[in-house]
Amino acid sequence: MARTSKKTPGKSPLTQLGANVAIPASPDKAELERVPNPHADTNYVARFTVPEFTSICPVTGQPDFAHLVIDYVPGKWLVESKSLKLYLQSFRNHGAFHEDCTVAIGKRLAKLLAPRWLRIGGYWYPRGGIPIDVFWQTGKLPAGVWIPDQGVASYRGRG
Repeated sequence: MARTSKKTPGKSPLTQLGANVAIPASPDKAELERVPNPHADTNYVARFTVPEFTSICPVTGQPDFAHLVIDYVPGKWLVESKSLKLYLQSFRNHGAFHEDCTVAIGKRLAKLLAPRWLRIGGYWYPRGGIPIDVFWQTGKLPAGVWIPDQGVASYRGRG
């Protein structure tokens, strides 16, 4: 659920930034917040790198670990980073497959922000000897925007 209340003079519409907030019990209960983009007339890339993402295998209950990279070209909105951090932490006890986690995060951000373009790369560490990488994107990349490599090497094992 997006939170963007009307701005009251002297009061921020954000409810989590600067407050002591517990980690949400699940991604569905997490509250993502957004703020106006002060450069909405400019195409640029914002990147969030999450090298210690965790969730739970829905079958075995064992922990799964990933390195996530989220890139987006904002439109009118930016995601507030503390709310994003709490949302991502809410996956710690959430049972879902790698593909579900990665795509669900991308879709939720796209719905909240309506970015010009967004991509997420989920680089999952091996379970049962097989690493899984999951990629999702939406929107059309504006012409002339520089998109750096996500910087996460493919898993090589002992190679």
